[in-house]
Amino acid sequence: MTQLDPPVPSHVAIIMDGNGRWARARGLPRVAGHRQGAEAVRRTLRAAGEIGIQYLTLFGFSSENWKRPASEVADLMGLLRHYLRAEIAELHANCVRLRVIGDRERLARDIRQLIDNAEETTRANDAVHLTIALSYGARQEIVAAARQLAAAVRDGRLAAEQIDEAMFAGRLFTHDLPDPDLVIRTSGEQRLSNFMLWQAAYSELYFTKTLWPDFGKVQLEEAIDEFRCRDRRYGAVAG
Repeated sequence: MTQLDPPVPSHVAIIMDGNGRWARARGLPRVAGHRQGAEAVRRTLRAAGEIGIQYLTLFGFSSENWKRPASEVADLMGLLRHYLRAEIAELHANCVRLRVIGDRERLARDIRQLIDNAEETTRANDAVHLTIALSYGARQEIVAAARQLAAAVRDGRLAAEQIDEAMFAGRLFTHDLPDPDLVIRTSGEQRLSNFMLWQAAYSELYFTKTLWPDFGKVQLEEAIDEFRCRDRRYGAVAG
C-alpha cells in the first residue's frame, strides 16, 4: 500500500450471515456451517491485521437468536466455549485485544468467566481491537442507555437538558470504540437486523452474496475497495 492509496476504514463491522445456508447447500447439519464460520472469523481477523484495520466488530449471536432451536443454540454455545479456550493464546500472541458486547447475563456462567479471562488477558493489546457482539440487540442497548440517563435525572444527578449525543453514546456498550466506518453483511441479505443502529448512523453499508463461511481476505478487500469509492459527506454538500 503506497502513501497515495486512500486510507482503509479504521473500524469495520460485519454481520456474519449464511452459515445455515452454507451447510444446507452441502447436505450438512447447521453446526457444520457454524464451525466453518469460525474458520472465516480466523481468516478475516488475520486479513484485517494485514490490511491495517484497527477495529473489527463481528455480530456473533443476536438477542433474537435465543429463539432458535435449543439444539442449535447449544451447538453455538459449545463453539463459543471452544473458541474462548483455544484461541485466546494466539490472539494474545498476535497483540489482538478481545472484548465482548451484549447482554452477558443470558450467557452461561462458565462462558461469562471465559469472556472475563479473555478480556483481561488481552486488555493491553492494540494491534487489532476485536469486538464480538453476543446476545446483542441494538434496540435493547439503546433502551438500556436511556434508562441509565433517566435514572440519573430522576435521582438529581443530571439535568435533562444536559443530555446530548455524546453523553448518550457514552452509555452504550461501545462507549470506548469509534463508530464503524463500514458495515458489511454477507449472504445477500440487505438489512442491519438490529445491529449497531446508533453507531451505524453514518456508516457505509456493503452487502455481498458471499456466505459467511466462504468469506476471507479477498472479499474483505473487495468491500474496502468499494468503501474507498464512496463520498462520505455526513450530510454536507459534496465538495
